[in-house]
Amino acid sequence: MPFEFSFTEEQEKFRRDVREFIHNEIMPTVANYDKIEKLPIENMEKMSEQGYFGLTVPEKFGGKGLSKVEYGILLEELGAICASHGTILGAHLGLCVTPIILFGTEEQKNKFLPPLASGKSIGAFALTEPGAGSDAANLQTTATADGDDFILNGTKIFCTNGDKADYIIVFASNDKSLGPMGGITAFIVEKNMTGFSVGKKEKKLGLRASSTIELIFENCRVPKENILGDIGAGFMIALSTLDGGRVTLAVGSLGAAQRALDLSVDYLRQNQGEGGNLSNRQSIQWKLADIAMEVYASKFMCYNNLVELEKYYEVIESKEKVPRQLRDRVSRGSAISKAYVSEVASRAITTAIEIQGLTGITAGSELERGFRDSFIAEIYEGTNDIQRMIIAKELLGLGL
Repeated sequence: MPFEFSFTEEQEKFRRDVREFIHNEIMPTVANYDKIEKLPIENMEKMSEQGYFGLTVPEKFGGKGLSKVEYGILLEELGAICASHGTILGAHLGLCVTPIILFGTEEQKNKFLPPLASGKSIGAFALTEPGAGSDAANLQTTATADGDDFILNGTKIFCTNGDKADYIIVFASNDKSLGPMGGITAFIVEKNMTGFSVGKKEKKLGLRASSTIELIFENCRVPKENILGDIGAGFMIALSTLDGGRVTLAVGSLGAAQRALDLSVDYLRQNQGEGGNLSNRQSIQWKLADIAMEVYASKFMCYNNLVELEKYYEVIESKEKVPRQLRDRVSRGSAISKAYVSEVASRAITTAIEIQGLTGITAGSELERGFRDSFIAEIYEGTNDIQRMIIAKELLGLGL
């Protein structure tokens, strides 16, 4: 994959504007939201006013119409300050809005995209089940045709934004005999639909300012016009959506890694140790150099893969046949990015804590929160072991 990426002047200005907004409006509040473990509703409203919740939505549907690169910049800057905010936005824009743009009918786009783009409505994505985490093909939630509706029964877990969402992309088995390719369908479930309810909220190690929710479907009646894509196409919709989600998750981890590196450098410049400045110690210099190399590589990896993702999604939206080579390249690239960069972030934050010592592990400190948040990035949207399996199978031509 060629590394041809560079930012335009407009994109650099966008980054400066985003960074200023986040540092002025978001950063002063994040420690408290992490402490009280509640959604940052006021910050979400401020982000909506900036157009962030509709950043990649076409202008004709009320969005900004910007590219995946700008989306990546936004998530990188959010990831540097608070992973929870990036997670909220990613679940909304990447996992709910994007599949509606790619697979929705014109009627669905006209109905759902304007309120989602404005931030007046929030989106979510419900795939994971108690018995189907990494094995997302083995869904137990069922969808049974009943006249002009489908009846959904089952439970989803670990749904980000689930208690706040107005619209949720839900995946259910419509015919187990067909297997995942043909037997799973995606639905747009609206929060006021009969038979849908919100279950328990999970307490988590990190990402505490985002909500992780159980969703319950008990004879939930969903009209056929809320089917997303074709009946039986749900698994492919989930895979293509998660390909994008993993790349953007990696960009958030990139922001966290860069922030940890910056904090390490600042600390070493400002603090003296026994026998002189800590920055003169070669062991510490080498640790910083290792992190700097990994962050540098991560940035090229993430943004190059975002450009590839843009091409991939343009083909899907055009309804043309997606070239196998492009699909495989995006799938492998997203898996590599997600696994590698999330682990880089964890190493960068661990190194920063080692440099700062006890200061770095104090409850409520930026690094302590970052340590908890960064580890979760190695788990959700497919564990890093699953990403390695995807990478190996694609390399060996074994299929997914």
